[in-house]
Amino acid sequence: MTRIKALAVALLTLASTATAARPGDFRVIGPGGGGAMFNPTISPHDSRTVLVSCDMTGAYITHDGGSSWRMFNLRGTVRFFVFDPGQAKTIYAGVHGLWRSTDDGESWGLVWPKPTAIQAVQMNSDHADEQIIATPDPLGEIVALAIDPKDSRTLFAAGRQGRSAALFVSHDSGATWREQARLPEAPRRIWARGGTVFSAGPHGVAEVLGGQVATHPATAGITFTDISGGFPATGAPLFYGVSERGAFVSRDGGASWIAIQLPGRAAMRAVATSLNHPETAYLSYGQLKLDGRTWLGVARTNDTGSTWSLVWKEADKAAPNVHDAWITESLGSDWGENPLALGVADQDPKMCYGTDFGRTMRTVDGGATWDGVYSRRAPGGDWTTTGLDVTTNYGIHFDPFDPKRWFITYTDIGLFRSEDSGRSWTRSVDGVPREWTNTTYWVEFDPDVRGRMWGVMSYTHDLPRPKMWRRASVLSYKGGVCRSEDGGRTWKISNTGMPETAPTHILLDRRSPKNARVLYVAAFGRGVYKSADGGQTWQAKNTGITQKDPFAWRLAQAADGTLYVLLARRSENGSIGDAGDGALYKSLDGAETWSPVPLPAGVNGPNGLAIDPRDPRRMYLAAWARATGTHGEGGGIYLTADGGMSWRAVLDRDRHVYDVTIDPRKPDLLYAAGFESSAWRSTDRGEHWTRIPGFNFKWGHRVIPDPEDPAKVYIATFGGSVWNGRVDGADQPVDIMTPQLQPGTPQPGR
Repeated sequence: MTRIKALAVALLTLASTATAARPGDFRVIGPGGGGAMFNPTISPHDSRTVLVSCDMTGAYITHDGGSSWRMFNLRGTVRFFVFDPGQAKTIYAGVHGLWRSTDDGESWGLVWPKPTAIQAVQMNSDHADEQIIATPDPLGEIVALAIDPKDSRTLFAAGRQGRSAALFVSHDSGATWREQARLPEAPRRIWARGGTVFSAGPHGVAEVLGGQVATHPATAGITFTDISGGFPATGAPLFYGVSERGAFVSRDGGASWIAIQLPGRAAMRAVATSLNHPETAYLSYGQLKLDGRTWLGVARTNDTGSTWSLVWKEADKAAPNVHDAWITESLGSDWGENPLALGVADQDPKMCYGTDFGRTMRTVDGGATWDGVYSRRAPGGDWTTTGLDVTTNYGIHFDPFDPKRWFITYTDIGLFRSEDSGRSWTRSVDGVPREWTNTTYWVEFDPDVRGRMWGVMSYTHDLPRPKMWRRASVLSYKGGVCRSEDGGRTWKISNTGMPETAPTHILLDRRSPKNARVLYVAAFGRGVYKSADGGQTWQAKNTGITQKDPFAWRLAQAADGTLYVLLARRSENGSIGDAGDGALYKSLDGAETWSPVPLPAGVNGPNGLAIDPRDPRRMYLAAWARATGTHGEGGGIYLTADGGMSWRAVLDRDRHVYDVTIDPRKPDLLYAAGFESSAWRSTDRGEHWTRIPGFNFKWGHRVIPDPEDPAKVYIATFGGSVWNGRVDGADQPVDIMTPQLQPGTPQPGR
């Protein structure tokens, strides 16, 4: 078996276990919520069990009705969840493959493609998105799944290959499949009832009985963006759909559609009904013009769509019956918007979950009241997560004067502060210009002045990912530097001399005098800026940097004062040898002049740099792979012992490495993380690396040593908040998300 195939099989055949059983007992900290959530799916056997997915690769399950949630990770974004109607503990999830849990979501195994058919797992894109390469794979991409209510071994899957779609059936729980019928289009959902499969897609409903397909097109010109169906005790199935032209209901199995009337024109986003009580349905609406105001929320019908009540109705302030957590309080009632997705309990039409751009909300009384279940108020403190964490962050930062004061630098929700050692959190952007509060990339503390700190804030998030400059010039980015004198409680702009930009890193020269601090900022698209007066004024310092609009991303300083700046790669596909290459520069004179440092051969995506505090010539480079081949090329971790004159690869099992860090207490100890579901640890100055057991989030950012416990680390992530756990857990294959080479497979020199 080839190394690639062995790794692919190992990646996708491991089981995922509960958080408590994960080595290192990793936990996730933060305020909760903060990012888009989708696919709320309620168990038909126990309405306290609910699943939610997000677009940042995490998936979440609760067994107590939303009071607490556990994150699990299937190496990609979950497209759908399906509960087995006959087996209470069996759940299916569609990602890049079809996964199944038979123990109520505690562990998961790959159903399709068969592990023995896997040739490779391709992950060479900028986000290391995964695609299973398997032979044979007649299903292609599984876009919807249904289970025969009378036989749990009979599964129906809608598969898509390019523009064509087909319905497949399995009578052995997914071990083997055969094509049953060609479908007119790839459906959004399918249901199995009495031998018939109902397929609901953008342009209508199809019924499949045996190999025969009967189509029921939607009204001409209608394209459904969401559709939901239910089956009353007698009569035809009911379907509800939403489109850009409004919402519609069909009471005759999709043969005809009737427009849904709300009190005014509105933009419809999502719809859901109860499978067993389809007379009740919920509709997510926005931009409803009524009484001279613009409303958003959820409407409900109890009479198959004849009449609708606005059970969630908000404009510029929270509705009296909507009990949110920190998002409405800190960001306003319209920040999360109306739900992106809705899910109604099959057995109880009064129970509905709605997920939006930052929250999961729940009603158990038919919409009379709605409660946020992503966060809760900590006793005697601020907000803490319930386990639904969908936030990108760049680091966790500890006040050197107050061990209880911590900060998390977030995207989309800005800077958060804890005054109780991470037990609870509050948003900490008072005084920051509103347009800058979206993202805080980094903060820096003055080591000698209590309460003094600087932060780099921006309206532009997710740098240095290329998606951020597809539509807008980097010179249009908003943001700058802010300064606080009271430990981050309040801030003032400290940007004189620096045009608005997206500053992504700030570094303090600790050798500079207390009354004239020297600071450097990496300004994405504008290069390097320097301040010699504590950030009051700034000057551009780009002499010697040849790139136009340099994508200055990260800074590093050696013990001898040598300064380094990393320029991010412009090229989205990683093509090497053109203007899209990233670069590394150094300065020996405090950023007055810069000279290039050659990158390792084949590398053009430098992403992080760590310098040995005892030896300024020994450096570690984290590099992002080029989109070449199966796994990408030119990524990993590289080591130089001669100041960058020569490099050698020391870690290439991961090739989308975001950053490498050194433990300040023990410089022989290094950490790294990236976008391949792993974090790494080296105890011998980077010569050999082992996986940190227990961490399994697909997209990792950087590892930060725990200042209080040498056996623990914090791991910042792209979409899963901050993880905290031990590095000395047993190294065992406990979850899908911890890739392992099969025993006996050679590990290439490392």
